[in-house]
Amino acid sequence: MKIKLETLEVQTRKSEELVDITDRVEAAVKQSKVKNGTVYVMTQHTSSGILVTEGLPCLEADVIANLGSLAPESGNYFHNRYLDIDGRIAFNAPSHLKSILSGYFAYFPIAAGKLVKGSRQRIYFAEFDGPLARNFCVQVMGE
Repeated sequence: MKIKLETLEVQTRKSEELVDITDRVEAAVKQSKVKNGTVYVMTQHTSSGILVTEGLPCLEADVIANLGSLAPESGNYFHNRYLDIDGRIAFNAPSHLKSILSGYFAYFPIAAGKLVKGSRQRIYFAEFDGPLARNFCVQVMGE
């Protein structure tokens, strides 16, 4: 069995946005030469997410807007305080909550060397605390 782990970077441009990473995940699967197996995609940050949805700009906007209504910027958050661990004031509780709501990973089968997904499914890196250079991992396992 082959196991390949690749860490990729994405540079986000906005405070909140969805960046389509489907092509990059598919390229990692192809490069691995795994014919049958699985691929796991994971963000390395607690204020971002990995999500799967239909690749439409209107739906991308709906995701951002509705997560914003569930974790609004103006909330009264315990996290928004001085944190000894960072030596500064935390202000991004809504970003962390949006990450929890969206999830931090996606998992897909691989068959005949290709990602098995629905015809309209796209994989997104979800930025909730940008703009930043961010990392996500793609682990391909199989034969």
